[in-house]
Amino acid sequence: MDVVAYGVIADERPLLEKAFDGRHRLRCLDLVLDRDTAATAAGCAVVCSSVNDVLDEEVLAVLAKGGTRLVTQRATGYNNIDLDAARKLGLSVARVSHYSPHSVAEFAWALALAVNRRVPRAVTRTRDFDFRLNGLMGRDFHGRTAGILGTGKIGAAFARIAAGFGMRLLGSDVAENPECLALGMEYVDRDRLFTESDLISLHLPLLPDTYHVVDGDALRRMKDDAILINTSRGGLMDAHALVETLREGRLDGVGLDVYEEEAGVFFFDRSLDVVTDDTLARLMTFRNVLVSSHQAYFTHDAVEQIVRATAANVEDHLAGRTGENLLVPPPAPR
Repeated sequence: MDVVAYGVIADERPLLEKAFDGRHRLRCLDLVLDRDTAATAAGCAVVCSSVNDVLDEEVLAVLAKGGTRLVTQRATGYNNIDLDAARKLGLSVARVSHYSPHSVAEFAWALALAVNRRVPRAVTRTRDFDFRLNGLMGRDFHGRTAGILGTGKIGAAFARIAAGFGMRLLGSDVAENPECLALGMEYVDRDRLFTESDLISLHLPLLPDTYHVVDGDALRRMKDDAILINTSRGGLMDAHALVETLREGRLDGVGLDVYEEEAGVFFFDRSLDVVTDDTLARLMTFRNVLVSSHQAYFTHDAVEQIVRATAANVEDHLAGRTGENLLVPPPAPR
């Protein structure tokens, strides 16, 4: 069977090839899958998509016409795929329902520690042999309050680390996680979490109910010296409102591994291009803001789990098996 994978990063390619192990004819492309590139999948029964691909009705129609029968996304999120259109077109859709939660939780803490202790600024200075400490003062996390929005596997992993620092834990989710309760977490409403937390980390899926959960009102409720971290989905945060909050001199630090308009920017070299996204450009000017390129998941352990699950999705499709990764089952035989 012919399989084409889009948005394949160089470090990911050998793991992807190993996972498929010659069972199918695999073609790895560094292209983004969208309406301009969809025709390159012609003749491939399986398309392995990435989170930055655009799988709207138009793209899915091109895939279906070209012979694609399965789209399997190498990510947990799937808000970039029009599932209703896939059903109408007879396309099966799968994803990776879970992988190492530690990869994202640990990276969220890396951002939190870096912005709190001014690590990027310190490294920039010392490279110029400037060893002054002015402006580098941070705070102990011990004894302070961590607010965690979304307490699933990743949120729980973040909470365990926070407990190790000796922090008070506040959580907000549609259901309470017994593991988090055992750590001493108190579940509260979002408004109270925003008001009382010194460190706020987002670990929610992007859904209509969570879109811009951190908006202007939420930002106004936060402490002036709060630290805000987002390693989940860019759409959880209103970036325009965040810029205005930072312009007011509020928030001690912000760590962003995701951005609402990251498609076509993150994972690419745009260093020689004219920056047309004024919001992203403005965010990058604040010294207390650290932006990374959607790399929280990017550990050998997590990527290996992702590509193995992707290969398993293909085998399940061929065998007619269903499982937790399946979002749209294949059409019933007539």
